[in-house]
Amino acid sequence: MFKTLHTSVFGVVEKKYAGKVQFILRQQIQPWHPSSTLVHEAATAVLRIAPAKFYDFSHTLFKHQNEYFDVNAANEGRNTTYKRLAELASSVDLDEGKIYSMLEISDKPGPDGSLNIGNEVTNDVKLMVKANRRTGVHVTPTVLFNGIEEGSISSSFTAEQWDEWLQKNIV
Repeated sequence: MFKTLHTSVFGVVEKKYAGKVQFILRQQIQPWHPSSTLVHEAATAVLRIAPAKFYDFSHTLFKHQNEYFDVNAANEGRNTTYKRLAELASSVDLDEGKIYSMLEISDKPGPDGSLNIGNEVTNDVKLMVKANRRTGVHVTPTVLFNGIEEGSISSSFTAEQWDEWLQKNIV
């Protein structure tokens, strides 16, 4: 769905529906895929460092998503996956070092002795999860229209189907 929206639909929306519709990509971590959290943390770091690059990074991440699926990330440490994600971010002209520094998990306890210290985007991820729970989003993709889940839109929607749906629903 992201590829269709990013490469075909967003341009149509800008031309036909400017000021009438806004697309907001809300990240939805899938906890049954452990590396999902890491991928979303990387996207969150991009949002914090260079929000204008978020869609470019997301597009690149979707092209390389298989590299971060369970089987391909199962035998590497968390920081190693973060390093790969930071390197991927550099492919869209982001500072690899800055991205990695936001993601890296220390192997030292926090100043108060705590061991689950997270990283620089942990609190952002907590807020994303909370927001998605409040709107009833549990899986991806989920499309909301005016804040209500729109079940007729599926992940296989083509650009033409999006255009047809928008024509019917955007006044």
